[in-house]
Amino acid sequence: MIDNGGRRGPQADSVVALVDAASGVERAVIGEWIAQGGLNAEIDSTAPVTQLDLDAKAITKRLVGRHDDPLVVPVRVLWLPPERDGVRRVTFADMAMLTNPRKPNRLVQRRLLRTEPDRHRVLVGAPARLSALRTNNPEAAALLRAGSADPFARAVVRAAVVALERAERTVIGDRYKVPQLVAEEILDTPEFLRKLDYIAEETGVEPDQVYRSAEKALRELVAAQSRLVSDLFTQAMRPVHASTWKVDTDLRGLDALRSLNRKHPLVFLPSHRSYVDAFVLGDVLARNDFPPNHVIGGANLNFWPMGPIARRTGTVFIRRSFGDDEVYKAVVEEYFAYLLAKRFNMEWYFEGGRTRTGKLRPPRYGLLNYLAAAVRSRRVDDVMLVPVSITYERLNELGAMASEQAGGKKKPEGIGWLARYVRLQQHSAGRVYVRFGEPISARERLGVHGDPLDQRPVTIPLRDTETGSTSVPDETALADAEHKAVQRLAFDVAVGINEVTPITVNALVTLALLGVHERALTLGQVRTVLDPVLAYIAQRKLPAGELSKLRDEQGLRVVLEQLALAGVVTVYSGGLEPVYAIEPGTHLEAAFYRNSAVHWFVNRAILELAALTAVEQPGDDPLRSAWKAAFALRDLLKFEFFFPERQEFAEQIIEEVRIIVPEWDEHTPDERLDRQFLGAVTDSGFVMAHRVLRSFFDAQLVVAERLVARPTDAVIDRKEFIDECVAVGKQMLLQQRLHSPESVSTELFTSAWKLADNHGLVAPAAEGAAAELIEKRQAFADQLRDLGERIGRAASLDPSNRNSI
Repeated sequence: MIDNGGRRGPQADSVVALVDAASGVERAVIGEWIAQGGLNAEIDSTAPVTQLDLDAKAITKRLVGRHDDPLVVPVRVLWLPPERDGVRRVTFADMAMLTNPRKPNRLVQRRLLRTEPDRHRVLVGAPARLSALRTNNPEAAALLRAGSADPFARAVVRAAVVALERAERTVIGDRYKVPQLVAEEILDTPEFLRKLDYIAEETGVEPDQVYRSAEKALRELVAAQSRLVSDLFTQAMRPVHASTWKVDTDLRGLDALRSLNRKHPLVFLPSHRSYVDAFVLGDVLARNDFPPNHVIGGANLNFWPMGPIARRTGTVFIRRSFGDDEVYKAVVEEYFAYLLAKRFNMEWYFEGGRTRTGKLRPPRYGLLNYLAAAVRSRRVDDVMLVPVSITYERLNELGAMASEQAGGKKKPEGIGWLARYVRLQQHSAGRVYVRFGEPISARERLGVHGDPLDQRPVTIPLRDTETGSTSVPDETALADAEHKAVQRLAFDVAVGINEVTPITVNALVTLALLGVHERALTLGQVRTVLDPVLAYIAQRKLPAGELSKLRDEQGLRVVLEQLALAGVVTVYSGGLEPVYAIEPGTHLEAAFYRNSAVHWFVNRAILELAALTAVEQPGDDPLRSAWKAAFALRDLLKFEFFFPERQEFAEQIIEEVRIIVPEWDEHTPDERLDRQFLGAVTDSGFVMAHRVLRSFFDAQLVVAERLVARPTDAVIDRKEFIDECVAVGKQMLLQQRLHSPESVSTELFTSAWKLADNHGLVAPAAEGAAAELIEKRQAFADQLRDLGERIGRAASLDPSNRNSI
């Protein structure tokens, strides 16, 4: 109930045992144990013991009004499942007795006491004096002095339950850490009740109605975790996925996280590539005795039977939109703060949904805002954010995702969807890599990024550097600072995920085959493309999967044949030797695998195009021309990739130059970016620009041309516009104005739309500015056409293309 610094318990003149018994059998077991001196021995006391039910009414009647200071000790009987291979976990076989082995009925309890006495323990929670309980609950104690005993009695019950849960975890392990009495505790919080009163006053709704709405929202949100359901669900799902993937986990990262978790709550923020992500991560954590995460999920997955099961294994189903519901918003914020303050770990997929392209999507900020609010309010000292990369060698659900990208409709989740999902998992898909990035202190990073944090609501004086005068920012300025800090925090997480995402064998093979435009390659030609890339990866010490498979012909042949079985690669064996190419109609699937690693090669691709610009359009200063081109490319791709600030980006580009030309620093500036440099790029054995960037710029070209065709005074509907881009993009592909089907993607068109909007090309022209908007839209389209031609020239420098001529 309180931390006694490791002592058995403070000496007292009397002891009150709060007995948490669900049956007469349990009450008798505890009574006999106390009578035999078990409790006194446990707490190192000789004081007389009074037994009292762990019930608010009994505590109100017989404990809260006492004038002495007894030692209060919670006691419960813990029932354990049978031990199998050194592990006590419920299985479906245990359910043959039609009772929960962790909560057996009284008949089974009597049998277990006779036949399997090792299946029960008498559990003792940390003791606390009655005076300490009053000190730890000052607001409830104040109400007690005012004559209202119920709030303090409920606080004692909650403290006792928490103490027993902690004691229980020392026996059964941290993976069974589950919260108890959550809704009750939140609804008893004076600060939350004041917030509800404020909402009632602001909205003009009766306080009782606001309270009932909050209670309903809490019951809807709170995950009612069950150890039984968790055990059975894990047992049911492991065979489904065990035949699909071999999970490869970096356990060193987990050891560091376990130490951190003793002081701070952890929020796991994984990349989202599949519905199976939560199962994979949950199983990894359970096998390593981590408590279960509270997984924040969308309401679209709250269907029978998955919804009720998921809620009992820690899933919190949250409405997708609730911006106007102030009560629901307050409940979500309070629930987040409660979980973090109680050090329950959380997990959500901050991209907002599965990636359809394979690369990391832009983050959503909504849930991070609630986390930041908990840190700002000092409800929690700090929260450690854990970037998690979950990367699959192959993904069985990829066909449906590719169809959605090409304009197909997403099939709704339900029983049929679940059956299809289970059926798909019967096909082997190689390895899944789970990697944990460096933990990020939310408080530290928010502060670095300019969040007011502890200074809110205290006003912050701002100094005008020109006039020397000071001013006080208003609420809008503070909110803007907070918003920007959360955005930068999300950027930090995304970079952390990318930094530990390994390059898989399938990512490299599809990178090779997508870069030769409709041609088939022999095994030797594939190796010719891959060998210099493998050397580049080794030189940069990039994280990688089992890339050693690609260094010999047999291993490479196996990878290609597995991709052929997955329907991504086609093999023709009727000639002199087998040749391999992307299966017609599967370019989006192939691009998904490539894009999981494409962020590692973006800077190299930008450098190649910048160098080509310096040769073709040197101007007065080729070096300045190259840098201008590099920063322009960075701007065009800012909604696709996570770039650092300009100075760090420039340093990264220079490092890429040093890889191509090690003696770079010995040259004078005039010698640095000439045709010899492009020759060095070619001599390196590979060119990345067309392999990495072409699809993004082709998609942007479609969006740019459709904007040129729109009237300048038209308000453009985004969904209708994206649908038009898909239709026109397919036509442009047939006309060979686009290079590959992977460019015709709703996801890429959506990012291109955001870029155009950011450049002021989407909104209708202001009065008198139509000509200017037409000019800007046309210039954007011309820029992308020129860029497409330059990428084509870069592709001609690639040895894999030049050797084919």
